[in-house]
Amino acid sequence: MNRFLSCLLFLLITLPRQSWAQPSADSVTAPVCLPCARFDSLAKKIRDGLVAKSDAQNAIRTLVPEIKTYALEKGLNPASRAAWRFPVEGYEASFIGGKNGSGYKPRQYDYLDGNVHKAHPAHDIFIFDRNQDCLDDNTGKSVRILSMSSGIVVARTAAWDTASNLRGGKVVCVFDTETNGMFYYAHLNTVDVELGDVVSAGTPLGEMGRTGINAFKRRSPTHLHISYLKVEDGYPRPENIYRDLVKAKTK
Repeated sequence: MNRFLSCLLFLLITLPRQSWAQPSADSVTAPVCLPCARFDSLAKKIRDGLVAKSDAQNAIRTLVPEIKTYALEKGLNPASRAAWRFPVEGYEASFIGGKNGSGYKPRQYDYLDGNVHKAHPAHDIFIFDRNQDCLDDNTGKSVRILSMSSGIVVARTAAWDTASNLRGGKVVCVFDTETNGMFYYAHLNTVDVELGDVVSAGTPLGEMGRTGINAFKRRSPTHLHISYLKVEDGYPRPENIYRDLVKAKTK
């Protein structure tokens, strides 16, 4: 019997796993939510073009129910769409780039294509920062980025440097179990949440920054890049949340 158990243990330890299931470096600080760590690893492989679309979709299809279960077990209280918060503290919809949401340009964007695209399925929200020091010109303080919805942190990139070719820079992704969608917050200066953190609408995620290959350049005003991806059958597709941003609570 002991020999049998030893063999079984050896097989479990050495059994190969899908590469997307291996937690990434950013997930090491919060290994308690394994589905979140696996999603984080998968998201980075998708971004870098290291996983086939069909494999990525199958993986997301598997992970989403596990993420939902974990979030509810950890006490997530899902908020309705009516409770969504404006994601830039101290600002409101008039600071959204473009006219009436014209900055949203999906252009056949496909999340599973990774970092190779020319679309902008998102909205940019600007702050007063003429000298580009990531501080509000009126208050002299950092501007907090708030979770628009309730949900759970499923991906994050907390480190970035100017040699990187990544567009998003420092990023937080929150999965909203109520709408089955994922919020993507990019160009942060700091990331103040960990994988598996359960958040409410209005929970601080980090601070406004200028990270990302284009966002850090002088030509780019300081802004938050926010997008929302509705997940259906394991496939995240962009959805325009301009009207939600206009209606979102500011306090």
